Amino acid sequence: MTAESAEARAHVDAVVGRSKTSFLSGMRILPRPRRRAMYAIYAFCREVDDIADEPGPLPAKLEALALWRREIEALYAGRPTQPTAQALLRPVADYRLPKAEFLAIVDGMEMDARGPIVAPELATLALYCRRVAGAVGQLSVRVFGATGADAEALAVAEGEALQLTNILRDQAEDAADGRLYLPAEALAAAGIAARDPALVMMHPEVGTARRLVAEQARRRFAESRRLIARLPRRGVKPARLMLEVYWRLFRMMERRGCQQVLPRVSLSKPRKLWVLLRYGLF
Repeated sequence: MTAESAEARAHVDAVVGRSKTSFLSGMRILPRPRRRAMYAIYAFCREVDDIADEPGPLPAKLEALALWRREIEALYAGRPTQPTAQALLRPVADYRLPKAEFLAIVDGMEMDARGPIVAPELATLALYCRRVAGAVGQLSVRVFGATGADAEALAVAEGEALQLTNILRDQAEDAADGRLYLPAEALAAAGIAARDPALVMMHPEVGTARRLVAEQARRRFAESRRLIARLPRRGVKPARLMLEVYWRLFRMMERRGCQQVLPRVSLSKPRKLWVLLRYGLF
């Protein structure tokens, strides 16, 4: 292993080590080469997401994202310069990861960077979910070893289910940042004219709007389960594990009621361990 690849590996490990996301729990059950590939994908996602989320002028953010687009082109030409892109060299070759999906993730981060996103139309929200979650799913299923039309459909369906769950769970935090991912159509159906995130949070009918988003998430969870059942178990085990973790978060919010936004739900460590043992080993 060259010094350059050692540096790339150390960089990715540092990014992963700083993370507390549930995403990584599902990756620990993978064989080492596939796990390393997923860590590199996660590091890429983390870095472009930080560009969109951290304070700074829009031109600087757009230039940083443009640099990543050029780095992706360099990656597929076999000449990456950044540690995370260098860590992606082997996964791209081994698992035939599509360049378009990496670029889609950057496009999704640009949507956030140009934001804040406030009450998008349903079509815009679907595009956002496809870019920031579905594209990650498309890369992930290939690393897991699942291929074909059902695997690609699973990537999109589960990605949207997880992203909508995040939107429902993180609404208060997003509102504090001036963001509101509840779609305009859901707000209109609930009779909410306000678009200020803080005012929407306090509206007596916010639960109605959240319930409409929850119904779409539930449909995508159900579709994901149907697709997982049609695919070889070994190739979708991490996807199934992630689905079960997020399904439990979703159900916690449902039982609490869509009207209640706070406190932010989370699974306890024993509950996460139970899910890992139940769905990670069988």
